[in-house]
Amino acid sequence: MSQRSPEKDVDRLIIAAHKRFVKAMDGRLDLMSAEMKETYFSVLSKLVTKLETEEKGLREIAQEMMTEAMSEVLQMMQG
Repeated sequence: MSQRSPEKDVDRLIIAAHKRFVKAMDGRLDLMSAEMKETYFSVLSKLVTKLETEEKGLREIAQEMMTEAMSEVLQMMQG
C-alpha cells in the first residue's frame, strides 16, 4: 500500500476548501445587497486577474490585494 505524500494531502485539503468556499458564497449571494455584490465582485475579479498573471508571485499578489481590498472594504463600511 502506498502512502500519500504530505504535499498531496495539502493539495487535497486546498481543493476541498475551494469547493466549500464556492458553495458557501453561492448560498450567500441572494442575501447580499447590490452594493456588497459590487464590492465582492470587484475584489474577487482583481484577485483572479492577478492570479492569472504568472509573472507575479503569490507574496506580491497578497501584498497588492491587502492594500486594494482594504481600501474597498473601508469605503463600503463608511457608507
